[in-house]
Amino acid sequence: MLTDAAIETIVFAALEEDAPWGDITSELFVPPTAVATAEFNAREPGVFSGGAVLAATFAAVDPSISVDLTIEDGERFAAGDVLAVISGNARGVLRAERIALNLVQRMSGIATLTAEYVALAGDARIVDTRKTTPGLRAIERHAVRSGGGFNHRFSLSDAVLAKDNHLAVLTAAGQSVTDVIRAARAELGHTMRLEVEVDRLDQIEPVLAGGVDVIMLDNFSLDELRRGVEMVAGRAIVEASGGVSLETVADIAATGVDIISVGALTHSVRALDLGLDVRVR
Repeated sequence: MLTDAAIETIVFAALEEDAPWGDITSELFVPPTAVATAEFNAREPGVFSGGAVLAATFAAVDPSISVDLTIEDGERFAAGDVLAVISGNARGVLRAERIALNLVQRMSGIATLTAEYVALAGDARIVDTRKTTPGLRAIERHAVRSGGGFNHRFSLSDAVLAKDNHLAVLTAAGQSVTDVIRAARAELGHTMRLEVEVDRLDQIEPVLAGGVDVIMLDNFSLDELRRGVEMVAGRAIVEASGGVSLETVADIAATGVDIISVGALTHSVRALDLGLDVRVR
């Protein structure tokens, strides 16, 4: 899902924000013909994500800059590992340095955190949510994949997910939840999945009767999740949402749910400590 066009949009916006009228410091202190070699180093262990973003950032500043990656997205690294070697015009390397670091540090932080969740989740899929940084969804979603997770719907335009507020508006007119869902199903194309969120056990049967593909059990206790899985009995994919952390995810997975969505993968992740050590000659 991470296209060249998506990367370019993010990188060019970031570069424009960081130096809209050029890098004054480098232009004052660095000779225009100076050449730099830089090592992209890991200062802590993690899972890498963002190789294409790293290369695109330096290429956007100066296409002649060389970026030699020593690692692929999804691979683990240790503290002290060299992840890439960058060489080329010194002004260009310094101009792109901070943006490259900002993006790849965040992506690798997401990949690393996702891998921790995946390791604890057993057979349940770990998926992200729409709680992404505005403008960065494409790279953050890619980072989740790098960590072994999966993506939920990318946007409001590519899948149906009816939450409690949607159903409250529709059922206010006196229609039953089942009838509302059936009517929605009749309007959808045959390739479109329909997911509905419930927050009580007594909502499960009416929702299933409407013909959903996925049912989201939102903020259920562990006992309620187990009971919900039993009630669904394979008639729909079961997603658990809410209250998910590294401390709770294994217990949630043990209830038998198919999917566990985790907003924390993108909305509160810590960027990994990566560095760029530059030598100018």
